[in-house]
Amino acid sequence: MSVKDLFDVKGFITKAGTQFMKFDEPAAKDCDVIARLREAGAVFIGHTNMTELAYSGLGLNPHYGTPVNALYADCIPGGSTSGGAISVACGAADVAIGTDTGGSLRIPAAFNGIVGFKPTQNSVSREGCKALSQSLDSVGTMAASVDACKLVYQAIAQSLREPIVDLQPEFIVPTNYGMDDLEPAVATGFSEAIEILRRQGFKVRYESLNTLHALKTLPVWQFSSIESRASYDEAYKTQREIMDPRVASATRMGRADEVSAIEYRKTLNSRNELITRFKNEIGTQVLLMPTVPILPPSFATMESDDEYNRINLQVLRNPSIANVLDCCSISLPFEHNKITTGVMLTASGGNDLELLALAAKVESYFKLPKANH
Repeated sequence: MSVKDLFDVKGFITKAGTQFMKFDEPAAKDCDVIARLREAGAVFIGHTNMTELAYSGLGLNPHYGTPVNALYADCIPGGSTSGGAISVACGAADVAIGTDTGGSLRIPAAFNGIVGFKPTQNSVSREGCKALSQSLDSVGTMAASVDACKLVYQAIAQSLREPIVDLQPEFIVPTNYGMDDLEPAVATGFSEAIEILRRQGFKVRYESLNTLHALKTLPVWQFSSIESRASYDEAYKTQREIMDPRVASATRMGRADEVSAIEYRKTLNSRNELITRFKNEIGTQVLLMPTVPILPPSFATMESDDEYNRINLQVLRNPSIANVLDCCSISLPFEHNKITTGVMLTASGGNDLELLALAAKVESYFKLPKANH
């Protein structure tokens, strides 16, 4: 297993992709997740690189370099768990342990043709894992298969119950969120994935969801901006010159200064209301969407701050639904016309094992020869 550079591993420095933490004292003990995995017999190959503080869905790191996409030459890996995704996609690790605040496991999984699983937040301990947003961070996995993600989840989950393995939910494709700017190859692949599911007996319907319409008005940026400052404000104030300028910019960490305590409490209240509304609206059905609306952009595209910011928001939009609404979510690789994209399944919180069981079925159908679809 590879370990994102957010998790304490005894004897090693946890840098979180930064320069300002690289001379910290080595961790005195394993974080909870690493301790559980070590007890289960995991072999760790090392920390993997990431976006500084996990504050981006693109995976770039100006301090330690950025790994190149495993599928698309000269393209970004996605992030923030960039090194973790590449360690799995290139066969260096069976499983990558990482975090997902707005898609940081599922975006690089989709970009590199592997599976990325974000569990319900409170199902896995974050003790000993450096935070970006304590409200949204989830600890999860990337691997070549759903079964591998499930095996690791069973080892790190704080409690387990028997899944309803015969769950056959109806998939909902939202018509009012995240589907209006799909790159042609993503749109074509997603349509083919839907047809495969329908031919295998699943119901797939298109519907406008009230919760997602309301989600558009929630200032989601406040979570990472304000809560990252809560964790790293001293470094922001005294060592900003050695931080990634895009992370420490006025549009990310700096934007926290625009919000009062009352305004932020209102945002938290609105989020809690939306979580309840979504659980009631989605029930036992599963949201079905492209993980990201585009193929991996080139490194050259990232040279422009304006393009970087625009694309970052674009790739975070769909997967961040699961973080803001406290869901479990998984990205599955899907190949069509020799182009690999990600198909994302999202269920309401607490249905992690049910979602993994369903995802394993969907994965098997996606891998069938076309004649058997």
